[in-house]
Amino acid sequence: MAPPSRSRRAGITMVDAATWWCSFVLVAFTLMGTFTDNSFTDEPDAVRRNHLFINRPCDEIYVVTEGETLHTISDKCGDPYIIERNPHIHDPDDVFPGLVIMINPSNHRKLLE
Repeated sequence: MAPPSRSRRAGITMVDAATWWCSFVLVAFTLMGTFTDNSFTDEPDAVRRNHLFINRPCDEIYVVTEGETLHTISDKCGDPYIIERNPHIHDPDDVFPGLVIMINPSNHRKLLE
């Protein structure tokens, strides 16, 4: 077999360089994306998340976030009957982040303001 020609080796070298450059750009964009979510603040995630949605009305399907209790959710959404509508909650003190509950949202917060 004959050795590859000089122009073919140059083409392969250019393809290798382009591949490495694209890989570098992809890694750079990925790293930039990880730092754009305000991860340099001292506030906990729950505080930042609740700050963004403080005036947002509660939906019928509610996902509990860190630091919330059934009492705070009830006050926030205006639904005092959360336990009655969620038979999967056996202990009101056993509420954890990520728990999905059904609520009957009302305009209770707007009346208080």
